[in-house]
Amino acid sequence: MEAVAKIKNCPMSPRKMRLVVNNIRGKKVGDALSILRFTKNEAGSWLEKLLLSAIANWEYKLDGAESADDYNLIVKTIFCDEAAMLKRFRPATHGRAARIHKRRNHVTLIVENKVPLERDLAPAKVEAEG
Repeated sequence: MEAVAKIKNCPMSPRKMRLVVNNIRGKKVGDALSILRFTKNEAGSWLEKLLLSAIANWEYKLDGAESADDYNLIVKTIFCDEAAMLKRFRPATHGRAARIHKRRNHVTLIVENKVPLERDLAPAKVEAEG
């Protein structure tokens, strides 16, 4: 079973965010959280909140009956896309204007369990018997 969490319009350059995103892709959730906690980059704090949100979404799908610790969750997919750019002008020398591009990004994270759930196994057994 999968769970999704998204950040939209995060005020950071997509290039800076991708440096951290590439470090946690395909890792176990526990390993990814420890990587993000000790990342000096500001992206680490944004992605840590996002990963915790995805874990909470996964548990919510199970009606809160199960804990995510027993099912070996992994970061199945994570990607960072560019969002709308804010364009500003700053005064420059000789009466000119210098452009400033304030970049933003969207991040999508999908977690998946490695250990199958009991409710996922039940229909397979019924189909095999019938």
